[in-house]
Amino acid sequence: MINHQAKDEPRDKNARSAIVKGMKDATPIVTGYIPIAIAFGILASQVGIGLWGAVAMSVFVFAGSAQLIAVGMIGEGASMGTIVFTTFLVNLRHLLMSSALSPFLRNLSRKELAWFGFQMTDETFAIHSAKFRVAVPPALESFALNSTAQLSWVGGTIVGVLAGGMVKDVEGLGLDYALPAMFIALVFMQIRNNIYFMVGALAGTVAVFLNLTGFGAWSTIGATILAATSGVIVEQWKTK
Repeated sequence: MINHQAKDEPRDKNARSAIVKGMKDATPIVTGYIPIAIAFGILASQVGIGLWGAVAMSVFVFAGSAQLIAVGMIGEGASMGTIVFTTFLVNLRHLLMSSALSPFLRNLSRKELAWFGFQMTDETFAIHSAKFRVAVPPALESFALNSTAQLSWVGGTIVGVLAGGMVKDVEGLGLDYALPAMFIALVFMQIRNNIYFMVGALAGTVAVFLNLTGFGAWSTIGATILAATSGVIVEQWKTK
């Protein structure tokens, strides 16, 4: 009996360490998510979505930009089909992100892959891709990061809905800049050389151009494909 306990203790300690590490790594995401989630909660309450409805969106949808767009469309009386289709287009970029991380997740079961994919966002993708490039961490660490991020989003949603009656103008608070600012910082964590900088600058420039010319959600996907392809071509050319 004593021997079994001795074997279990290091295993439990490693599990706790992995969970704590994942939660700590999620700190920059949490600081960006909470104010945006609060803004979402306020907007949701203002268009007539109750506490449980807003929380359900943050639990089962968990897509910041898509949720904010959906709330705006609900306020304008858009049909359910239109909202679902728009959300689908906005989140198409997740196919690219999933493809980029899939080589590092081969040891996960199908259920674990489904759960990982469900909780993946732009921000968790940025941190995972930076970490996986060095070494693939324990699965518990990755799931702790994802879950901490989502819990902060759900918590911010609850605060926003409860505070909805006290705030009339969300834009005046400047909360809409918190998420882009955080993501810019996370992207800079991944820049290792001039090629990475070139790809990032090209992707941002093309995305802005395509968005201004009316491509909408497709601007991100098009910019990503173009910039990534350019980066591969330049890298192969330099290694010859």
